[in-house]
Amino acid sequence: MSRQRTMEAILASEYVTIGELVRLTECRYSTLKFYTEEGMLPFKQEEEKLTRRYQRKESVERIQMIRNFREAGKTIPEIKKILRRVDGECV
Repeated sequence: MSRQRTMEAILASEYVTIGELVRLTECRYSTLKFYTEEGMLPFKQEEEKLTRRYQRKESVERIQMIRNFREAGKTIPEIKKILRRVDGECV
C-alpha cells in the first residue's frame, strides 16, 4: 500500500490523483469518477496502465463550477452542454 502525500505536497503539485482531489474538494470518490467518465472532468494519462492525473488548480475550479450548477438545479446533460461551451471558449 502506498503512503498518502501530505496536504502540503498536494497543494504544491501541479497534478494530483483522484484520491487527492477527494481530499481537496471533499467530494465523494464515486462522484469524481462519474464526472471523469462523463467527460466533465478532464485528466491526463500517458499510458494505459498509469494512474490518471488531474491538473490540481483547474480540476478544483471545475468541480466547484459543477457543484454550483447542481445547486442551481441544472441537470447533468445541461451541465455537460455548458462545460462544452466553456471548453470551446478556452481553446
